[in-house]
Amino acid sequence: MAKTASVVLTQNLSDTQRTTSSNHSTNDDAIPTIDYSMLICSNDPDQQLKALQYLAYVCEEYGFFYLVNHGVPDSVIERALNGISDFFDLTEEEKMDYEKKDSTDRIRWGLGFSPGDHEAVKREYLKVLPHPKFQGPAKPSGFREALEDYYQRDREVIINLAKAVSKTLGFEENYLEKEFELETGADVSAMNVYPPGFKPNTQIGLPAHYDPGYLVSLVQNVNGGLQLNYKQKWINVDMPSNALFINIGDHVEVLTNGKYKSPMHRVILNNEVRRVSVATVHGPSLDTFVKPAPEFVGESHPPAYRGMIYKDSLEANGYHEIDGKSCIAQLRL
Repeated sequence: MAKTASVVLTQNLSDTQRTTSSNHSTNDDAIPTIDYSMLICSNDPDQQLKALQYLAYVCEEYGFFYLVNHGVPDSVIERALNGISDFFDLTEEEKMDYEKKDSTDRIRWGLGFSPGDHEAVKREYLKVLPHPKFQGPAKPSGFREALEDYYQRDREVIINLAKAVSKTLGFEENYLEKEFELETGADVSAMNVYPPGFKPNTQIGLPAHYDPGYLVSLVQNVNGGLQLNYKQKWINVDMPSNALFINIGDHVEVLTNGKYKSPMHRVILNNEVRRVSVATVHGPSLDTFVKPAPEFVGESHPPAYRGMIYKDSLEANGYHEIDGKSCIAQLRL
């Protein structure tokens, strides 16, 4: 591990934030589970209809869920996570080949520091833009292939989920695919490693934020750290074995004029071991103009968001740099 990445985080929560944090659930009972096999693969029309109805409820009420029976082999996920861990274990000199020079770089490595303290690392990250054309680091050996294998399988699941979400909105299954021009969709895979936390619930690994895109998927090596804000309460994400974590992205919230909402979430350093994760933001084509669709706008539901080209919304947000801003905050009217 590079020495700069092993520095312990010193940023602490404020008293107000700590009070809010201590009010989080001790379990994740509020996080629903969606069975992908019933939703996508079932040959029973009644079963599939019930699965779609439940997905509609979950998207509107929560905006996030665990996805089980998704078909991505455990070995593929494990290989990708091991590769990510091995990348972060490269020497600092090796990782500097991918040091962030511009927010639009297709491969970029960097360190997240505590505000005002550039000695205290709160996370180390690697971001790649895997679609429309996959690119990944050449080191360590086999990592690029492992990451691409996981990404391609993950994207297939997400495209099928987008079809199901389209149906829950009352449209044909390729509605989101057409609206967001997903054939040339711009995806971002963000890999993070968080150091162990020594004072549970007092150290922030990643500040509270929202995600751009239409759907976001996440896998991780250990549970703990990730929290969601649900009904003004922080709840822990304790993923079932072999599950993916999915949340609605900002641009589905915009398209549906707030019917389906993008959830706020954060990471707290409360693990005894380092946490490795990969979150993939699946986005529209960069040139897609996203605005509230006419079907979700009316006299009693005026547009709640302004339209913007997807690329412009990313640029306005520093291409998903986490700095307290978010795409959705800039788009709300």
